[in-house]
Amino acid sequence: MEINSMEIIKTIIIGVVEGLTEWLPISSTGHMILVDEFIKLNVSKQFMDMFLVVIQLGAIMAVVVLNFEKLNPFSAWKSRLQKKQTFQLWYKVILACIPAAAIGLPLNDWMEEHLMTTPVVASMLILYGILFIMVENYNRYRIPRFRDIDHLDYKTAFVIGLFQVLSLVPGTSRSGATILGGILFGTSRYVAAEFTFFLAIPVMFGASLLKLVKFGFHYSGAEMLILAVGMLTAFIVSIISIKFLLHYIKKNDFTAFGWYRIILGIIVFIYLFLIGDPI
Repeated sequence: MEINSMEIIKTIIIGVVEGLTEWLPISSTGHMILVDEFIKLNVSKQFMDMFLVVIQLGAIMAVVVLNFEKLNPFSAWKSRLQKKQTFQLWYKVILACIPAAAIGLPLNDWMEEHLMTTPVVASMLILYGILFIMVENYNRYRIPRFRDIDHLDYKTAFVIGLFQVLSLVPGTSRSGATILGGILFGTSRYVAAEFTFFLAIPVMFGASLLKLVKFGFHYSGAEMLILAVGMLTAFIVSIISIKFLLHYIKKNDFTAFGWYRIILGIIVFIYLFLIGDPI
């Protein structure tokens, strides 16, 4: 495979889309599937399937870098209580990962074969867009029980993990499903988003490792370059995206994202109708 400037530009665009949509509740997988319909890298289908998942490593490293001190239970700067709270945070994250691991791993191949389609993505974009608007209207006058992530209890963490299972369907949005679950069960928007970011660390590392193992570790120089550029772009854009979202939800709710999902889903269905060839 030969690499040229156009392939690098395409890779950067895909990395930007991943970095933006991974953390905003608008479905990164859905957007990546849609982008793949219009931006075709000159690679094999097997490599592309792997690349669209492994590029998430760049995005997740942004969470690790931005929150390293908060996530590090061995920090010399933390008191004994703070170290204990950090360990407890990791226990909650691991607990919340169990449902997705138990259900997602056995169904992974079936999901990819039957649900990785544009009509499914468009339907989920619209459905969860409506749900975001409904949940925000329901939540408008409620007072959150958890305004600090250190006070999040194990039961609520596990429930949020159950909501993460919904994101196995492409177009749902992992962050969208877990944020909805958090808000419905008493967290503030900020805590829901923050816990979602931390929950992504083992989930995305696990998914990427699984893809790498299934693909094998034999890459051409061009494929290695595409992976590196994609992950670096996703990393840089993810830092911007995460900071934006955490600042945005201090004064705003998620209704705008709900409307965005609905509009995008409708546009996709119109596109499918016009081309007459559902993909």
